[in-house]
Amino acid sequence: MQVQASIFKAYDIRGVVGSSLNEELAEHLGRAFGTEARKLGEKAVAVGRDGRISGPSLVAALIRGLQSTGLDVVDLGAVTTPMLYYVAATRSKEGCRSGIMVTGSHNPKDYNGFKMVLKGAAVYGEQIQGLRRRIEAEDYTSGQGRVGSMDIIAEYSARIVRDAKLKRPMKIVVDSGNGIPGASAPAILRALGCEVIDIYSKVDGDFPNHHPDPSRPENLEDLKRIVHATDAELGLAFDGDGDRLGVVTKDGTMIMPDRQIMLFAAEILKRKPGSEIIFDVKCTQRLAPWIREHGGRPLMWMTGHSLAKAKLKETGAPLAGELSGHIFFKDRWYGFDDAMYTAARLLEILSKVADPSAVLNGLPNSFNTPEINVPCAEGEHHEVVKKLLEVAEFPGAKEIITIDGLRVEYDDGFGLVRPSNTTPVLVLRFEGQTPEALARIEHDVLAQLKRVKPDATFAAGH
Repeated sequence: MQVQASIFKAYDIRGVVGSSLNEELAEHLGRAFGTEARKLGEKAVAVGRDGRISGPSLVAALIRGLQSTGLDVVDLGAVTTPMLYYVAATRSKEGCRSGIMVTGSHNPKDYNGFKMVLKGAAVYGEQIQGLRRRIEAEDYTSGQGRVGSMDIIAEYSARIVRDAKLKRPMKIVVDSGNGIPGASAPAILRALGCEVIDIYSKVDGDFPNHHPDPSRPENLEDLKRIVHATDAELGLAFDGDGDRLGVVTKDGTMIMPDRQIMLFAAEILKRKPGSEIIFDVKCTQRLAPWIREHGGRPLMWMTGHSLAKAKLKETGAPLAGELSGHIFFKDRWYGFDDAMYTAARLLEILSKVADPSAVLNGLPNSFNTPEINVPCAEGEHHEVVKKLLEVAEFPGAKEIITIDGLRVEYDDGFGLVRPSNTTPVLVLRFEGQTPEALARIEHDVLAQLKRVKPDATFAAGH
């Protein structure tokens, strides 16, 4: 079997339907994944899909492949990615700790892909390359599994409503971006006691209104407008498969996920003082002191939702989060990234105050750039970072952090250069406590980058 190696990413498999990714690949992936699962003694696997048009045919092919290895398949139908994770986290007695979600996440509509859980753990890195090699060798086990279906939405919804308790009803605006969260999120939020104005809740794989990616400010314009024009207290936005949340205040401020983590950490640390709180290298410099002030232990870690999940499991921390919007609660929940559950916990905290926007806007903040992408040749981005670590000089810096690329810490901000795990680009981010500090740090770090990559061009990216 010939495959395009570039679709086998660090945390998932993802490509353009009809060119790099098709039903034949989906069936072979089912056979490869099923073989690995059988080797580990697994008996069953759950399969779900988001609202993309290519989903049903890819799922049918994937299920054929899984069945052919002797694995039983539990078809969840159209669900959010966290619903699939929920099944893998709660069905261990029934022997279903593995799952594959067919989703293109927040990518354009012609993309699709696969996020995988094997025996309760996220599949990433070398394991994904192992699946690729197995597909190329067509090295599969065989058998004849059965297929059944399960409707998990009611149980999942009830579990969230049982867990999160609002002190008072809140009026909110919810934008599901025509992604799969639209089928469940407004109803769950109403069951929690919210008055909900919902926009773009109709699941439509053409995404006719805007791209389902709440980390990009341009996708939040309609949400901001409606929050401003009504007496709603807050705006929430979900990404295409429901594992990342966008938050907008009454005055239209986008509360970045690293500031959301502050709110969650403060609440958890009241109950669990001394706990570790995990966050990735892209997060604000204001986060670690905040965690310490609230009695916690900050732990900076590599970017990547699969890496965060693994670290959460290893450390026993109650909370982890990333600037990209993946937030993981092990406190009262199962340790996977879930935008719906994150929204419920956010509303639980904010329902205790009269002015939620004031609380959110009052969280420590700095001046920062969006992510900046520097395009590189395939593989070059890793080499550039290696060279940068060898030759770069930052005389004014107080610390150089190298757990994931190069993060240069100053007293008044930081600069980050790291190789993306999913595309051949360098990811840059800069932060300063004043506009002057931001400009200085950006200038100093870019000057060092130009030493090792003189042809570097910079574009705001994601």
